[in-house]
Amino acid sequence: MKEVYDFLKECGTYYLATVDGDQPRVRPFGTIDMFEDKLYIQTGKIKDVSKQLQANPKAEICAFNGKAWIRVSGKLIRDDRIEPKQHMLENYPHLKAMYSAEDENTEVLYLEDATAVFSSFGEEPRTVKL
Repeated sequence: MKEVYDFLKECGTYYLATVDGDQPRVRPFGTIDMFEDKLYIQTGKIKDVSKQLQANPKAEICAFNGKAWIRVSGKLIRDDRIEPKQHMLENYPHLKAMYSAEDENTEVLYLEDATAVFSSFGEEPRTVKL
């Protein structure tokens, strides 16, 4: 799990794919956190991405570091506890201008039943179960 976290953190930006009815939706994200041995992302409950994940939690993350890429697929599960929200905001303090661990909008979600595939142009893909 740490390897996946480190890769995504190094990339800075990753792309999150969700499903909106029968239409895929992809957008850039920049938050990745490790809390209680789970990988978390952060968004706002008022955003379409949150609504899509509540309707269908299956998602995929993709990132490229210039030499290799990763695809992480699984379910993103909402965690309404204050502790993971606080942890996320401490690691991304610039978000405190828009979010609070106590507000009704801040949402953190953790990956469940996830698989990561590391790929590059010169090596065979390598799969890691989270």
